[in-house]
This record gives sequence, structure tokens and C-alpha cells, in this order.
Amino acid sequence: MKYIRVKWNHTNPDEPIWLFSELDAEGLELRKLECFRNGFCDFAATNASSGTTKLNTAPLPDLSKLARDPEFEPAEITKEEFEEVWTKRQFFKK
Repeated sequence: MKYIRVKWNHTNPDEPIWLFSELDAEGLELRKLECFRNGFCDFAATNASSGTTKLNTAPLPDLSKLARDPEFEPAEITKEEFEEVWTKRQFFKK
């Protein structure tokens, strides 16, 4: 498993600014969070989702490729960091 966090630099208040993903060995998303400026997070998993958040059906590109786009600031994070955000998502209010 691999865990990533991507900061999406933009000014659209209707789009998330933080993306968190749990990836399998092939780079496919198993769980995902999309968090907005106001702290609210939508999620997607293999068995459920909220809002318009969906898992990607294709493997995510390598982080170095994402980092070439100035809109994105990707970083690998630990499982513990991902689980902390995943667990706390239920406390975020819109």
C-alpha cells in the first residue's frame, strides 16, 4: 500500500484543495478523501462514497509526474497520517 496527499493550488471554492488517497500496488485508489477550504471532506471507498467523490478507475501517475504541474504539490505520507484524516473526516462540517 501507498498513501499520498496532494495539495491542489487553485481559487475555485467549489473544488477540493487537499486530496488524500490510499493506493494498491498497481496505483489504483482504494480509498480517497477530497477536502475543501472550509474543512469539509467528501470520501470514496470501494463500497461507499459521498458527494461527487469517486475512485479513479486508472492507476494514478507517479508523484514526480504530478509534481511537474505547478497546480499540484504531491507527497507520500504514512498509513498513520492517512488513517488520522480518514477517521476524522466524520467530524468535518460544511
